[in-house]
Amino acid sequence: MLELAILGFLYDAALHGYELRKRITALTGHVRPVAESTLYPAIKRLEKAGLLVRETQPGTVAAPRHVLNLTAAGRQELRRRLADPARGDITDENRWFTLLAFLRHLDDAQAQAGVLRRRLAFLEEPASFFYDGERPLSAEELGDPFRRGILTIARATSRAELAWLRDTLASLDGSVR
Repeated sequence: MLELAILGFLYDAALHGYELRKRITALTGHVRPVAESTLYPAIKRLEKAGLLVRETQPGTVAAPRHVLNLTAAGRQELRRRLADPARGDITDENRWFTLLAFLRHLDDAQAQAGVLRRRLAFLEEPASFFYDGERPLSAEELGDPFRRGILTIARATSRAELAWLRDTLASLDGSVR
C-alpha cells in the first residue's frame, strides 16, 4: 500500500519527502500513520529498484532539498500494479481506497473496468463480520446493539459503493463503445 501511494503521488508530480509524507498521511493516515522510519526505507527500495530518482534542488530559505521523481520504469510499475492488483488490494478497504485514488493513471478504460468488476464481485459475495457456523449473520439477527451497528453501517457503505461501482462501470463501458 505504501509503495503504491508513493508511486501514485509521484506519478502526479515530483515531490520532496516531507510533502509526499503529508499527502500519503492525508490519504491513509487515519488508518495507518506514515512514520519517517517507514517512508524513507520504502523510498530507498524504490530508488534502488530504479523506479524513482532523487534530485537535489537548492532550498529557497533553508538547505538544499531532495526531490523525488518517477522514472519511466516507475510509471510503468504503477500502471502494472493498478492493472493487476493483489486480492488484498481488492478486498481490504484501506488498500482498495489507495488503489482507487490512482486508478485514473491506468489509461485503458477496459482495464479500469476490470479492476472495478473484481471489487464488485467481492462485494456481491455473501459476507458478515459475524457467523453462526458457516452462515453469515445479518444485523437483524444480532441482539448486541453494537455488533448490529457494525453490520448496519457496513451494509449502508456497501450499498453506496455498489451503486457507485455499477454507475462507473456503465460509464466506462459506454466510453469504450
